[in-house]
Amino acid sequence: MRKPRDFDSEMKALNDRAKLLKERKLHQLGELVIATGADVLAIDVLAGAMLAAVDAKDTATLEVWRKRGAAFFQFASRSAARRNRGDARGAPAGDNSAQPASGDASAT
Repeated sequence: MRKPRDFDSEMKALNDRAKLLKERKLHQLGELVIATGADVLAIDVLAGAMLAAVDAKDTATLEVWRKRGAAFFQFASRSAARRNRGDARGAPAGDNSAQPASGDASAT
């Protein structure tokens, strides 16, 4: 004889999984905004830019954006791999090419 299925517990497990996936997606979108530097934009500017991207119908523009996004992720994944490996080909420790964004006069 077959064991009866507990539909309530299966439904609860599915709902918990869906909630977890939604939370993960929200967290990743926030990380993306920060990683791209878009967190410095005013919230209404960022929302307007995203709405314009959603409404864009020009396939050439979308393709340019897609390629730029793909290049961003490739660069980010290479940078992360280099940091994790401790690759010596990265920027030297004494490289002063990155200036602080705060405008600190002592850094120049």
